[in-house]
Amino acid sequence: MTQLAQPWHGIHVATALPFNDDLSVDYDGFGEHVRWLAETGMHGVTPNGSLGEYHTLTDEERARVVEVAVEAAPEGFGVMPGAAAYGSQETCRWIEQAADAGAHSVLLLPPNAYRADRQSVVDHYRAAAAVGLPIVAYNNPYDTKVDLTPDLLAELHGEGLIVAVKEFTGDVRRAYEIAELAPGLDLLVGTDDVLLELGLAGAVGWIAGYPNALPAASKQLYDLATSGEAADIASALPLYRDLHPLLRWDSKTEFVQAIKLSMDVVGRKGGACRPPRRALAPEAAERVIADTKAALAKGYC
Repeated sequence: MTQLAQPWHGIHVATALPFNDDLSVDYDGFGEHVRWLAETGMHGVTPNGSLGEYHTLTDEERARVVEVAVEAAPEGFGVMPGAAAYGSQETCRWIEQAADAGAHSVLLLPPNAYRADRQSVVDHYRAAAAVGLPIVAYNNPYDTKVDLTPDLLAELHGEGLIVAVKEFTGDVRRAYEIAELAPGLDLLVGTDDVLLELGLAGAVGWIAGYPNALPAASKQLYDLATSGEAADIASALPLYRDLHPLLRWDSKTEFVQAIKLSMDVVGRKGGACRPPRRALAPEAAERVIADTKAALAKGYC
């Protein structure tokens, strides 16, 4: 496995979490999934993100998920747990737990119990950074109602509070403004369906959903999109077009169900989600199944 320059670089898979029939966490299955992702060439995992249904986990389950990920990870394979919580003190406790377990960095949303003002956001990241693990900020204003604008990211980075940003807005223009205002801040692709555009803009990592089901094709696409070579972009385009019907699920409300269903289709354990998430509507499920089978038919895996 290639040792990356920084443990938040490369493809970190936002891991889906398997459950047993009674909806208890399948820790053995999760550990196997982490090992499989490492074997397929991924660079790390991000457990306890939204795709990992962390909102539905007990504190004990959430802590054990991080421990299992670290235990299953081979040397050089990054573990970047989500550390989101409603309160800054709780966030700090999750970062401490991640550090104690052996994680290499954390992914952190801004405070989202309410529409936090700028100073509250800065104070939140100050408290989190004081724990000591590298922090990747997660900008998802659609769900949090708090926008980590390029100038705010520059302030956070300038103070040494964050090392990178997972940029989820889908506005690829922001990549250039971020680079101008905070040239040392690493840009990570935050939603699968702008991978090519942000790769062109200089992204050095991808916190990814669809490698849970199609890791080899996803890695091929990432490598082409981020190489900086014009010929590779030409090679990436047909692959990107073929996969885009699936990749765009990552920015939809039903992304957890869709990715888990694709996992089932390819022979991985996706399975059910915990309530209140329900199974996809029949027409949506049919579309995910058909698009996944179409990708498999073209040799993608």
